[in-house]
Amino acid sequence: MPPPPPVQCNQTGGCILKNAYGAWGDRKDCHVSNVTYPTTEEELRLAVAHANKNKLKVKTVSKFSHTIPKLACPCSQSQSTLLISTAKLDSNIDIDVANLAVTADAGVPLRQLIDRVEEENLSIVAAPYWEGVSVGGVISTGAHGSSWWGKGGAVHDHVIGLSLVVPAKESEGYAKIIRIEANDPLLDAAKVSLGLLGVISEVKLSLEPGFKRSITFNFTDDAHIEDIFMDHAKKHEFGDITWYPSRRTAVYRYDDRVTLNTRGDGVNDFIGFQDTSILISKSTRAAEKALETAKNANGKCTLAATVLGFKKLIANGFKNNALIFTGYPIVGRQGKLQTSGACLYSRRVDTSCAWDPRINGLFFYETTAIFPANKFKDFIRDVKKLRDLKPENFCGVDSYNGFLIRFIKASSAYLGQSEDSIVVDYNYYRADDASTPRLNQDVWEEVEQMAFFKYGARPHWAKNRKLAFLNVQQKYANFSRFLAAKNQMDPQNMFSSEWSDEILFGTEAAKFDGCALEGQCICSEDRHCSPSKGYFCKPGLVYTEARVCRFSQSPMTSIV
Repeated sequence: MPPPPPVQCNQTGGCILKNAYGAWGDRKDCHVSNVTYPTTEEELRLAVAHANKNKLKVKTVSKFSHTIPKLACPCSQSQSTLLISTAKLDSNIDIDVANLAVTADAGVPLRQLIDRVEEENLSIVAAPYWEGVSVGGVISTGAHGSSWWGKGGAVHDHVIGLSLVVPAKESEGYAKIIRIEANDPLLDAAKVSLGLLGVISEVKLSLEPGFKRSITFNFTDDAHIEDIFMDHAKKHEFGDITWYPSRRTAVYRYDDRVTLNTRGDGVNDFIGFQDTSILISKSTRAAEKALETAKNANGKCTLAATVLGFKKLIANGFKNNALIFTGYPIVGRQGKLQTSGACLYSRRVDTSCAWDPRINGLFFYETTAIFPANKFKDFIRDVKKLRDLKPENFCGVDSYNGFLIRFIKASSAYLGQSEDSIVVDYNYYRADDASTPRLNQDVWEEVEQMAFFKYGARPHWAKNRKLAFLNVQQKYANFSRFLAAKNQMDPQNMFSSEWSDEILFGTEAAKFDGCALEGQCICSEDRHCSPSKGYFCKPGLVYTEARVCRFSQSPMTSIV
């Protein structure tokens, strides 16, 4: 059971676009009138020309569709809309060995690109940890690995050129292809564009001579994590930290470049991305739901302790060879260690990705906040204060992946990070129904608001709940330059929609009953939570300016 295609069309001509998790933030389907699958750049140009000539709203989607916000939905009205899929725009990978560069079609899967580059004894330095992305998609939303070294851990900072198909005048055939080179000012707008400038047809990335990496995971206590993280990033080229607050455990990844003649053939088979038994995925979800219904935080702590112990035993899924982990360090080629995604290639009917929406398996939120380096220390201290009030409240996130802490370097991209930054990523339970409150949801709402509003963290463009994007344009010094490029490339807003505008401009919509339960708003009245189920709008416990939905037997102290 490999993942299903994101676009499903019926015989009457309509189509529905879904992301890989089967549900958008608002849980409403994205209806489109048509989808096209160009196989060449010229076919792509003709598709954009057709849309421009007929005044259609257009969005681009890859074969993977792992973006959580509704960026790829053309319009709330399905009439006069077109999806352009790059799933079949994946034929060309041209490697320039002499100049250490590779040019690939936008729809080329990341794994295919990495393997082809490694065949030439070269390496792509930066990649996200999940390989289920296309070349065009991975740069469009700022996907990244972890590094403050060299050009840094964000893939877009290794882009040295790209081709873009944009609307044009009737005399130019309604669409044209523009080639953007490394010295073109437009590159800083185009390499993180959220699909708003046009359709990327090709991407050119810089390469380096092939190398290996040596990885060791150090499971230890979290006592000084706020004092250590900076030195850790400076000392280890690809280092990261995974923090499990309820377990008071920090896992430091010592990850460094070594020469090709270093012995080892290690493989990254991260446990969360493995081809997982459907029975296990369904059973895990059923256990989560039972603990939620019973409001059993201690049960979640037992689960978190079990998960952490298993990860330590198997090195998070990393292996010294294709079969098994035998001990540290794990040494292997860059192409085998930089990313993973075994469940993408499932060949059995009883296995899949754990979050595959067809199996009723894992269903979760993913919050990703990007902090200026000088603010991260105080954020960690505040989270520890909140944790110390009642540690078991943090077990829910630790039963997933805890807080994954990564490092990305300052970028020239207008929608990239203007200074060296720390990225914090955490997953947590999402209910089957939008009106169902979650156990300790006030804790995660407080951490979320603490990150984005107290410490001014920027949201990852491809993740997060709606509230994370409030006033996001004020967090980017070059936001006006990006808008200028957008207006230049797409003056008629053909590639914009109310959904992408909602994210890009971070505007607050009208509030409604229950809107805070799924991050569609920040509560200001009890009705924005679920008073009938005992959840009322209250201040945060550490960040008192936060407004969160907290379970209480009485509404007497709720915010009015």
